Amino acid sequence: MTKPVLVVGAGPVGLTMAAELARYRVPVRIIDKAAQRTDKSKAIVLWSRTLELLDRAGCGESFVSAGLKVNAANILAGGKLLGHVSFAGIDSPHPYALGIPQSDTERLLEEHVGRLGVNVERRVELDSFTAHDDGVDAVLRHADGSTETVASSWLIGCDGAHSTVRHGLGLTFDGDTMKSDWILADVHMKGYPFPVTEMATYWHQSGVLLIFPITEGRYRIIADLGTPEGEVPAEPTLDRVRAIVAQRGPQGLDLFDPIWLSAFRINERKVADYRAGRVFVVGDAAHVHSPAGGQGMNTGMQDAINLAWKLALVCHRKSPLSLLDSYSAERSAVGTDVLKAAGRLTAVAVLRNPAAQSVRNLIGRLMLGLAPVRTAMVEQMTEISIGYPHSPLNGPSVYGLSEPAPGQRMPPINGTNLVGAGDRPLFSLFAKPSAATAQLLERHSTVLDSNLRVPPDDEGIWLVRPDGYTACIARESDTATIQAYLSEKIILHKQ
Repeated sequence: MTKPVLVVGAGPVGLTMAAELARYRVPVRIIDKAAQRTDKSKAIVLWSRTLELLDRAGCGESFVSAGLKVNAANILAGGKLLGHVSFAGIDSPHPYALGIPQSDTERLLEEHVGRLGVNVERRVELDSFTAHDDGVDAVLRHADGSTETVASSWLIGCDGAHSTVRHGLGLTFDGDTMKSDWILADVHMKGYPFPVTEMATYWHQSGVLLIFPITEGRYRIIADLGTPEGEVPAEPTLDRVRAIVAQRGPQGLDLFDPIWLSAFRINERKVADYRAGRVFVVGDAAHVHSPAGGQGMNTGMQDAINLAWKLALVCHRKSPLSLLDSYSAERSAVGTDVLKAAGRLTAVAVLRNPAAQSVRNLIGRLMLGLAPVRTAMVEQMTEISIGYPHSPLNGPSVYGLSEPAPGQRMPPINGTNLVGAGDRPLFSLFAKPSAATAQLLERHSTVLDSNLRVPPDDEGIWLVRPDGYTACIARESDTATIQAYLSEKIILHKQ
Protein backbone atom coordinates (compact mmCIF):
# COMPACT_ATOMS: atom_id res chain seq x y z
CA MET A 1 0.00 0.00 0.00
CA THR A 2 1.27 3.49 -0.86
CA LYS A 3 2.21 5.52 2.21
CA PRO A 4 -0.09 8.54 2.63
CA VAL A 5 0.87 12.18 2.57
CA LEU A 6 0.33 13.61 6.07
CA VAL A 7 -1.15 17.12 6.20
CA VAL A 8 -0.89 18.86 9.57
CA GLY A 9 -3.53 21.54 10.12
CA ALA A 10 -7.13 21.67 8.88
CA GLY A 11 -7.63 25.38 8.32
CA PRO A 12 -8.35 26.70 4.82
CA VAL A 13 -4.78 25.98 3.67
CA GLY A 14 -4.60 22.42 4.99
CA LEU A 15 -8.07 21.59 3.69
CA THR A 16 -7.13 22.96 0.26
CA MET A 17 -3.96 20.87 0.34
CA ALA A 18 -5.79 17.68 1.28
CA ALA A 19 -8.58 18.30 -1.25
CA GLU A 20 -6.19 18.86 -4.14
CA LEU A 21 -4.16 15.75 -3.33
CA ALA A 22 -7.31 13.66 -2.92
CA ARG A 23 -8.66 14.98 -6.22
CA TYR A 24 -5.47 13.77 -7.85
CA ARG A 25 -5.90 10.34 -6.20
CA VAL A 26 -2.98 10.72 -3.81
CA PRO A 27 -3.55 8.94 -0.45
CA VAL A 28 -3.75 11.60 2.26
CA ARG A 29 -4.41 12.00 5.98
CA ILE A 30 -5.21 15.39 7.50
CA ILE A 31 -5.05 16.02 11.25
CA ASP A 32 -5.84 18.98 13.48
CA LYS A 33 -5.46 19.38 17.24
CA ALA A 34 -8.66 21.44 17.49
CA ALA A 35 -11.88 19.64 18.36
CA GLN A 36 -13.82 21.45 15.64
CA ARG A 37 -13.28 23.91 12.83
CA THR A 38 -13.29 27.62 13.62
CA ASP A 39 -16.54 29.44 14.35
CA LYS A 40 -14.83 32.84 13.91
CA SER A 41 -14.89 35.12 10.88
CA LYS A 42 -11.06 35.48 10.73
CA ALA A 43 -10.09 35.83 7.04
CA ILE A 44 -13.14 37.17 5.20
CA VAL A 45 -12.25 37.49 1.53
CA LEU A 46 -11.54 35.14 -1.36
CA TRP A 47 -9.91 36.98 -4.27
CA SER A 48 -10.48 36.37 -7.96
CA ARG A 49 -7.41 34.19 -8.54
CA THR A 50 -8.28 31.87 -5.67
CA LEU A 51 -11.84 31.53 -6.96
CA GLU A 52 -10.49 30.64 -10.43
CA LEU A 53 -8.37 27.89 -8.91
CA LEU A 54 -11.31 26.60 -6.85
CA ASP A 55 -13.37 26.47 -10.07
CA ARG A 56 -10.89 24.07 -11.63
CA ALA A 57 -11.11 21.95 -8.47
CA GLY A 58 -14.85 21.66 -9.04
CA CYS A 59 -16.05 23.53 -5.93
CA GLY A 60 -15.87 27.24 -6.79
CA GLU A 61 -19.60 27.72 -7.27
CA SER A 62 -20.39 26.64 -3.70
CA PHE A 63 -18.25 29.50 -2.38
CA VAL A 64 -19.73 32.09 -4.73
CA SER A 65 -23.24 31.03 -3.71
CA ALA A 66 -22.40 31.43 -0.03
CA GLY A 67 -20.57 34.77 -0.28
CA LEU A 68 -21.09 38.44 -1.06
CA LYS A 69 -19.62 39.91 -4.24
CA VAL A 70 -17.72 43.11 -3.41
CA ASN A 71 -16.94 44.86 -6.69
CA ALA A 72 -15.31 48.18 -5.76
CA ALA A 73 -13.09 49.95 -3.24
CA ASN A 74 -13.33 53.57 -2.09
CA ILE A 75 -10.50 55.56 -0.52
CA LEU A 76 -11.36 58.72 1.45
CA ALA A 77 -9.52 61.37 3.43
CA GLY A 78 -10.85 64.45 5.20
CA GLY A 79 -14.38 63.40 4.33
CA LYS A 80 -13.61 63.56 0.60
CA LEU A 81 -13.40 60.73 -1.91
CA LEU A 82 -9.84 60.37 -3.20
CA GLY A 83 -10.56 57.46 -5.52
CA HIS A 84 -13.09 54.85 -6.54
CA VAL A 85 -11.57 51.60 -7.81
CA SER A 86 -13.82 49.13 -9.60
CA PHE A 87 -12.95 45.44 -9.98
CA ALA A 88 -15.40 45.02 -12.87
CA GLY A 89 -12.90 45.34 -15.71
CA ILE A 90 -10.49 42.56 -14.79
CA ASP A 91 -10.03 39.61 -17.13
CA SER A 92 -11.53 36.95 -14.88
CA PRO A 93 -14.78 35.03 -14.50
CA HIS A 94 -14.77 36.48 -10.97
CA PRO A 95 -14.37 40.28 -11.25
CA TYR A 96 -14.93 40.89 -7.54
CA ALA A 97 -13.73 40.12 -4.04
CA LEU A 98 -15.91 37.50 -2.40
CA GLY A 99 -16.85 38.38 1.17
CA ILE A 100 -17.20 35.14 3.12
CA PRO A 101 -16.34 34.37 6.77
CA GLN A 102 -13.52 31.89 7.30
CA SER A 103 -15.93 29.68 9.22
CA ASP A 104 -17.91 29.22 5.99
CA THR A 105 -14.75 28.79 3.90
CA GLU A 106 -13.61 25.97 6.19
CA ARG A 107 -17.08 24.38 6.18
CA LEU A 108 -17.26 24.34 2.39
CA LEU A 109 -13.71 23.03 2.04
CA GLU A 110 -14.34 20.29 4.61
CA GLU A 111 -17.49 19.26 2.74
CA HIS A 112 -15.51 19.23 -0.51
CA VAL A 113 -12.68 17.11 0.89
CA GLY A 114 -15.26 14.79 2.45
CA ARG A 115 -16.84 14.19 -0.95
CA LEU A 116 -13.39 13.15 -2.11
CA GLY A 117 -13.25 10.48 0.59
CA VAL A 118 -11.07 12.22 3.18
CA ASN A 119 -12.17 12.96 6.75
CA VAL A 120 -10.41 15.41 9.05
CA GLU A 121 -8.95 13.64 12.08
CA ARG A 122 -9.62 16.08 14.92
CA ARG A 123 -8.08 16.26 18.41
CA VAL A 124 -4.97 14.71 16.90
CA GLU A 125 -1.71 16.63 16.99
CA LEU A 126 1.77 16.16 15.64
CA ASP A 127 4.09 15.29 18.51
CA SER A 128 7.35 14.78 16.58
CA PHE A 129 8.67 13.57 13.25
CA THR A 130 11.78 12.09 11.67
CA ALA A 131 12.45 12.52 7.96
CA HIS A 132 14.28 9.94 5.84
CA ASP A 133 15.24 9.76 2.18
CA ASP A 134 12.11 7.78 1.35
CA GLY A 135 9.54 9.15 3.79
CA VAL A 136 8.69 10.73 7.13
CA ASP A 137 7.86 8.93 10.38
CA ALA A 138 5.47 11.05 12.42
CA VAL A 139 4.35 10.51 16.01
CA LEU A 140 0.74 11.61 16.52
CA ARG A 141 -0.86 12.25 19.89
CA HIS A 142 -4.59 11.55 20.26
CA ALA A 143 -7.07 13.18 22.63
CA ASP A 144 -6.87 10.27 25.11
CA GLY A 145 -3.09 10.70 25.37
CA SER A 146 -2.24 7.67 23.27
CA THR A 147 0.33 7.96 20.50
CA GLU A 148 0.51 6.56 17.00
CA THR A 149 3.49 6.36 14.66
CA VAL A 150 2.61 7.02 11.03
CA ALA A 151 4.86 6.21 8.11
CA SER A 152 4.08 8.90 5.55
CA SER A 153 5.54 9.55 2.12
CA TRP A 154 5.61 13.33 2.67
CA LEU A 155 4.80 15.69 5.54
CA ILE A 156 3.13 19.05 4.88
CA GLY A 157 2.91 21.66 7.62
CA CYS A 158 -0.23 23.79 7.20
CA ASP A 159 -0.33 24.42 10.93
CA GLY A 160 -0.21 28.19 11.10
CA ALA A 161 2.07 30.87 12.44
CA HIS A 162 3.15 28.78 15.46
CA SER A 163 3.80 25.75 13.25
CA THR A 164 5.02 22.58 14.95
CA VAL A 165 6.38 21.43 11.59
CA ARG A 166 8.41 24.64 11.10
CA HIS A 167 9.78 24.40 14.63
CA GLY A 168 10.60 20.73 14.10
CA LEU A 169 12.62 21.63 11.03
CA GLY A 170 14.40 24.41 12.91
CA LEU A 171 13.52 26.96 10.21
CA THR A 172 14.16 30.60 11.09
CA PHE A 173 11.03 32.78 10.90
CA ASP A 174 12.75 36.01 9.94
CA GLY A 175 10.99 39.35 10.38
CA ASP A 176 9.53 41.72 12.94
CA THR A 177 6.45 42.60 14.94
CA MET A 178 5.19 46.08 14.07
CA LYS A 179 5.13 48.54 16.96
CA SER A 180 1.43 49.36 16.79
CA ASP A 181 -1.85 47.99 18.12
CA TRP A 182 -4.86 47.25 15.93
CA ILE A 183 -8.50 46.38 16.55
CA LEU A 184 -10.77 44.15 14.54
CA ALA A 185 -14.54 44.10 14.88
CA ASP A 186 -17.17 42.13 13.03
CA VAL A 187 -20.42 43.94 13.75
CA HIS A 188 -23.87 44.60 12.41
CA MET A 189 -24.17 48.11 11.08
CA LYS A 190 -26.70 50.53 9.60
CA GLY A 191 -26.14 53.79 7.76
CA TYR A 192 -23.20 52.74 5.56
CA PRO A 193 -22.97 55.41 2.85
CA PHE A 194 -21.82 53.06 0.08
CA PRO A 195 -23.55 50.09 -1.54
CA VAL A 196 -23.08 46.81 0.34
CA THR A 197 -21.01 45.68 -2.66
CA GLU A 198 -18.27 48.27 -1.97
CA MET A 199 -15.53 48.50 0.66
CA ALA A 200 -14.15 51.74 2.06
CA THR A 201 -10.83 52.90 3.52
CA TYR A 202 -10.69 56.14 5.52
CA TRP A 203 -7.32 57.86 5.92
CA HIS A 204 -7.73 59.98 9.05
CA GLN A 205 -5.36 62.13 11.08
CA SER A 206 -5.70 59.68 13.96
CA GLY A 207 -5.17 56.56 11.87
CA VAL A 208 -6.70 54.35 9.23
CA LEU A 209 -10.20 52.84 9.29
CA LEU A 210 -11.21 50.01 6.93
CA ILE A 211 -14.82 48.87 6.45
CA PHE A 212 -15.42 45.68 4.46
CA PRO A 213 -18.89 44.15 3.86
CA ILE A 214 -19.15 40.47 4.85
CA THR A 215 -22.86 39.84 4.34
CA GLU A 216 -25.90 42.08 4.10
CA GLY A 217 -25.82 44.26 7.22
CA ARG A 218 -22.62 42.70 8.61
CA TYR A 219 -19.22 44.38 8.27
CA ARG A 220 -15.56 43.92 9.20
CA ILE A 221 -13.94 47.00 10.77
CA ILE A 222 -10.17 47.31 11.17
CA ALA A 223 -8.37 50.30 12.69
CA ASP A 224 -4.88 51.04 13.96
CA LEU A 225 -4.45 52.47 17.45
CA GLY A 226 -0.85 53.62 17.25
CA THR A 227 1.93 52.82 19.70
CA PRO A 228 1.32 49.74 21.89
CA GLU A 229 0.08 50.46 25.40
CA GLY A 230 1.17 47.21 27.07
CA GLU A 231 2.72 43.80 26.66
CA VAL A 232 -0.36 42.61 24.78
CA PRO A 233 -3.05 44.74 23.12
CA ALA A 234 -6.19 45.27 25.20
CA GLU A 235 -9.33 43.62 23.88
CA PRO A 236 -11.66 46.26 22.41
CA THR A 237 -15.20 47.00 23.54
CA LEU A 238 -18.07 47.86 21.24
CA ASP A 239 -18.13 51.38 22.69
CA ARG A 240 -14.47 51.91 21.80
CA VAL A 241 -15.07 50.67 18.25
CA ARG A 242 -18.04 53.01 17.97
CA ALA A 243 -15.91 55.95 19.13
CA ILE A 244 -13.17 55.22 16.57
CA VAL A 245 -15.67 54.84 13.73
CA ALA A 246 -17.42 58.08 14.73
CA GLN A 247 -14.10 59.93 14.75
CA ARG A 248 -12.61 58.55 11.50
CA GLY A 249 -15.53 57.36 9.40
CA PRO A 250 -18.77 58.73 8.01
CA GLN A 251 -21.40 60.23 10.26
CA GLY A 252 -24.58 58.43 11.20
CA LEU A 253 -23.30 54.85 11.42
CA ASP A 254 -25.10 52.62 13.91
CA LEU A 255 -22.98 49.70 15.17
CA PHE A 256 -24.67 46.94 17.15
CA ASP A 257 -24.76 43.21 17.90
CA PRO A 258 -21.00 42.49 17.64
CA ILE A 259 -20.05 39.02 16.42
CA TRP A 260 -16.33 39.16 17.10
CA LEU A 261 -14.10 41.78 18.73
CA SER A 262 -10.33 41.32 18.81
CA ALA A 263 -7.03 43.16 19.09
CA PHE A 264 -3.77 42.25 17.39
CA ARG A 265 -0.28 43.29 16.41
CA ILE A 266 1.05 42.78 12.92
CA ASN A 267 3.81 40.25 12.39
CA GLU A 268 5.79 40.29 9.16
CA ARG A 269 7.81 37.08 9.02
CA LYS A 270 8.86 34.47 6.50
CA VAL A 271 11.07 31.41 6.16
CA ALA A 272 13.70 31.40 3.44
CA ASP A 273 12.97 27.91 2.09
CA TYR A 274 9.55 26.25 2.09
CA ARG A 275 10.98 22.73 1.72
CA ALA A 276 13.39 20.53 3.67
CA GLY A 277 13.67 17.17 1.92
CA ARG A 278 10.35 15.38 2.30
CA VAL A 279 8.83 18.06 4.51
CA PHE A 280 7.11 21.26 3.34
CA VAL A 281 5.67 24.33 5.04
CA VAL A 282 2.65 26.03 3.50
CA GLY A 283 0.60 29.16 4.29
CA ASP A 284 1.10 30.87 7.64
CA ALA A 285 3.62 28.20 8.61
CA ALA A 286 5.86 29.77 5.95
CA HIS A 287 4.83 33.45 5.94
CA VAL A 288 2.75 35.92 7.95
CA HIS A 289 2.20 39.59 7.16
CA SER A 290 -0.01 42.63 7.52
CA PRO A 291 -3.74 42.06 6.84
CA ALA A 292 -3.64 45.06 4.46
CA GLY A 293 -5.00 43.80 1.16
CA GLY A 294 -6.45 40.65 2.71
CA GLN A 295 -3.90 38.41 0.99
CA GLY A 296 -2.87 36.00 3.76
CA MET A 297 -5.33 33.12 3.46
CA ASN A 298 -5.46 33.40 -0.32
CA THR A 299 -1.66 33.26 -0.58
CA GLY A 300 -1.62 30.15 1.59
CA MET A 301 -4.34 28.39 -0.41
CA GLN A 302 -2.43 29.16 -3.58
CA ASP A 303 0.74 27.76 -1.96
CA ALA A 304 -1.16 24.51 -1.46
CA ILE A 305 -2.49 24.41 -5.01
CA ASN A 306 0.99 25.06 -6.42
CA LEU A 307 2.49 22.20 -4.41
CA ALA A 308 -0.35 19.71 -4.90
CA TRP A 309 -0.09 19.15 -8.66
CA LYS A 310 3.67 18.77 -8.49
CA LEU A 311 3.52 16.36 -5.59
CA ALA A 312 0.80 14.35 -7.35
CA LEU A 313 2.96 13.94 -10.47
CA VAL A 314 5.86 12.78 -8.30
CA CYS A 315 3.72 10.44 -6.19
CA HIS A 316 2.28 8.85 -9.34
CA ARG A 317 5.83 8.48 -10.70
CA LYS A 318 5.16 10.65 -13.74
CA SER A 319 7.74 13.33 -12.83
CA PRO A 320 11.14 13.38 -11.13
CA LEU A 321 11.73 14.59 -7.57
CA SER A 322 13.43 17.68 -9.01
CA LEU A 323 9.99 19.04 -9.99
CA LEU A 324 9.36 19.72 -6.29
CA ASP A 325 12.31 22.14 -6.11
CA SER A 326 10.16 24.66 -7.98
CA TYR A 327 7.60 24.90 -5.13
CA SER A 328 9.78 26.94 -2.80
CA ALA A 329 11.43 28.85 -5.65
CA GLU A 330 8.03 30.03 -6.92
CA ARG A 331 6.03 30.49 -3.76
CA SER A 332 8.80 32.01 -1.64
CA ALA A 333 9.16 34.74 -4.27
CA VAL A 334 5.40 35.36 -4.15
CA GLY A 335 5.52 35.44 -0.34
CA THR A 336 8.26 38.06 -0.44
CA ASP A 337 6.24 40.21 -2.86
CA VAL A 338 3.10 39.93 -0.72
CA LEU A 339 5.07 40.91 2.38
CA LYS A 340 6.47 43.98 0.66
CA ALA A 341 3.15 45.06 -0.85
CA ALA A 342 1.22 44.62 2.40
CA GLY A 343 3.95 46.44 4.29
CA ARG A 344 3.82 49.39 1.90
CA LEU A 345 0.03 49.62 2.13
CA THR A 346 0.22 49.56 5.92
CA ALA A 347 2.98 52.18 6.08
CA VAL A 348 1.01 54.56 3.86
CA ALA A 349 -2.19 54.05 5.82
CA VAL A 350 -0.73 54.65 9.29
CA LEU A 351 1.22 57.85 8.61
CA ARG A 352 0.91 60.15 11.63
CA ASN A 353 2.85 63.26 10.55
CA PRO A 354 0.33 65.88 9.30
CA ALA A 355 2.61 67.09 6.52
CA ALA A 356 3.22 63.52 5.34
CA GLN A 357 -0.52 62.86 5.47
CA SER A 358 -1.19 65.90 3.27
CA VAL A 359 1.36 64.73 0.71
CA ARG A 360 -0.06 61.18 0.81
CA ASN A 361 -3.59 62.43 0.22
CA LEU A 362 -2.54 64.67 -2.67
CA ILE A 363 -0.50 61.98 -4.39
CA GLY A 364 -3.22 59.42 -3.69
CA ARG A 365 -5.84 61.56 -5.42
CA LEU A 366 -3.59 62.14 -8.43
CA MET A 367 -2.52 58.50 -8.78
CA LEU A 368 -6.01 57.07 -8.31
CA GLY A 369 -7.19 59.37 -11.10
CA LEU A 370 -4.99 57.46 -13.57
CA ALA A 371 -6.59 54.44 -15.23
CA PRO A 372 -3.32 52.44 -15.51
CA VAL A 373 -2.70 52.90 -11.78
CA ARG A 374 -6.21 51.71 -10.92
CA THR A 375 -5.79 48.71 -13.23
CA ALA A 376 -2.46 47.72 -11.66
CA MET A 377 -3.92 48.17 -8.18
CA VAL A 378 -6.92 45.95 -8.94
CA GLU A 379 -4.83 43.24 -10.60
CA GLN A 380 -2.59 43.12 -7.54
CA MET A 381 -5.49 43.06 -5.08
CA THR A 382 -7.40 40.35 -6.95
CA GLU A 383 -4.11 38.44 -7.39
CA ILE A 384 -4.56 37.84 -11.11
CA SER A 385 -1.18 39.50 -11.66
CA ILE A 386 0.62 36.86 -9.58
CA GLY A 387 3.09 34.94 -11.69
CA TYR A 388 6.44 33.20 -11.71
CA PRO A 389 8.70 35.22 -14.02
CA HIS A 390 11.87 33.60 -12.62
CA SER A 391 10.58 30.06 -12.14
CA PRO A 392 12.94 27.16 -12.86
CA LEU A 393 9.96 25.60 -14.68
CA ASN A 394 9.78 28.37 -17.27
CA GLY A 395 10.67 27.14 -20.73
CA PRO A 396 11.47 29.00 -23.94
CA SER A 397 9.21 31.59 -25.50
CA VAL A 398 8.98 33.06 -28.97
CA TYR A 399 9.59 36.76 -29.48
CA GLY A 400 6.71 38.53 -31.19
CA LEU A 401 3.92 36.23 -30.04
CA SER A 402 1.30 37.66 -27.73
CA GLU A 403 1.28 37.04 -24.00
CA PRO A 404 0.92 35.28 -21.59
CA ALA A 405 4.65 34.64 -21.40
CA PRO A 406 6.15 31.72 -19.44
CA GLY A 407 5.31 32.14 -15.77
CA GLN A 408 2.24 34.28 -16.46
CA ARG A 409 -1.36 33.25 -15.82
CA MET A 410 -3.44 32.04 -18.76
CA PRO A 411 -6.84 33.71 -18.13
CA PRO A 412 -9.60 31.10 -17.75
CA ILE A 413 -12.73 31.34 -19.84
CA ASN A 414 -16.12 30.76 -18.24
CA GLY A 415 -17.98 27.69 -19.44
CA THR A 416 -14.95 25.94 -20.93
CA ASN A 417 -13.06 22.84 -19.89
CA LEU A 418 -10.79 24.48 -17.33
CA VAL A 419 -7.07 23.83 -17.27
CA GLY A 420 -6.21 21.55 -14.37
CA ALA A 421 -9.73 20.18 -13.89
CA GLY A 422 -10.34 16.48 -13.34
CA ASP A 423 -8.55 13.78 -11.36
CA ARG A 424 -5.14 14.03 -13.03
CA PRO A 425 -2.68 16.97 -12.99
CA LEU A 426 -2.41 17.46 -16.74
CA PHE A 427 -0.69 20.15 -18.80
CA SER A 428 -2.79 21.72 -21.58
CA LEU A 429 -1.95 22.69 -25.14
CA PHE A 430 -3.34 25.91 -26.56
CA ALA A 431 -2.79 25.27 -30.28
CA LYS A 432 -4.49 24.75 -33.63
CA PRO A 433 -5.26 21.11 -34.50
CA SER A 434 -2.64 19.46 -36.68
CA ALA A 435 -0.99 16.11 -37.25
CA ALA A 436 1.98 17.27 -35.18
CA THR A 437 -0.09 18.32 -32.17
CA ALA A 438 -2.11 15.08 -32.37
CA GLN A 439 1.13 13.11 -32.29
CA LEU A 440 2.37 15.13 -29.33
CA LEU A 441 -0.84 14.53 -27.39
CA GLU A 442 -0.69 10.82 -28.07
CA ARG A 443 2.99 10.49 -27.16
CA HIS A 444 2.59 12.28 -23.82
CA SER A 445 -0.93 11.30 -22.81
CA THR A 446 0.22 10.68 -19.22
CA VAL A 447 0.91 14.40 -18.66
CA LEU A 448 -1.05 16.16 -21.45
CA ASP A 449 -4.78 16.86 -21.56
CA SER A 450 -6.23 15.41 -24.77
CA ASN A 451 -8.39 18.53 -25.28
CA LEU A 452 -6.77 21.22 -27.42
CA ARG A 453 -7.65 24.80 -26.50
CA VAL A 454 -7.77 27.92 -28.65
CA PRO A 455 -4.37 29.70 -28.60
CA PRO A 456 -4.03 33.45 -27.96
CA ASP A 457 -2.28 33.67 -31.36
CA ASP A 458 -2.74 31.25 -34.27
CA GLU A 459 0.99 31.37 -34.98
CA GLY A 460 1.95 29.78 -31.68
CA ILE A 461 1.57 26.87 -29.26
CA TRP A 462 1.16 27.56 -25.55
CA LEU A 463 1.92 24.81 -23.06
CA VAL A 464 0.05 25.60 -19.83
CA ARG A 465 0.64 24.04 -16.44
CA PRO A 466 -2.09 22.32 -14.37
CA ASP A 467 -2.35 25.46 -12.21
CA GLY A 468 -3.02 27.67 -15.22
CA TYR A 469 0.39 29.31 -15.75
CA THR A 470 2.21 29.26 -19.07
CA ALA A 471 5.14 26.85 -19.16
CA CYS A 472 6.56 27.59 -22.60
CA ILE A 473 5.66 28.94 -26.06
CA ALA A 474 6.70 27.70 -29.49
CA ARG A 475 5.90 28.49 -33.11
CA GLU A 476 2.83 26.77 -34.52
CA SER A 477 4.85 24.10 -36.33
CA ASP A 478 7.47 23.66 -33.61
CA THR A 479 6.11 20.85 -31.47
CA ALA A 480 9.72 19.73 -30.93
CA THR A 481 10.19 22.62 -28.47
CA ILE A 482 7.19 21.45 -26.43
CA GLN A 483 8.48 17.89 -26.62
CA ALA A 484 11.92 18.95 -25.41
CA TYR A 485 10.45 20.97 -22.52
CA LEU A 486 8.36 18.06 -21.26
CA SER A 487 11.28 15.67 -21.60
CA GLU A 488 13.68 17.96 -19.75
CA LYS A 489 11.51 19.30 -16.91
CA ILE A 490 8.41 17.16 -16.43
CA ILE A 491 8.70 13.57 -17.64
CA LEU A 492 10.29 10.96 -15.37
CA HIS A 493 12.68 8.88 -17.46
CA LYS A 494 12.57 5.36 -16.06
CA GLN A 495 15.96 3.92 -15.19
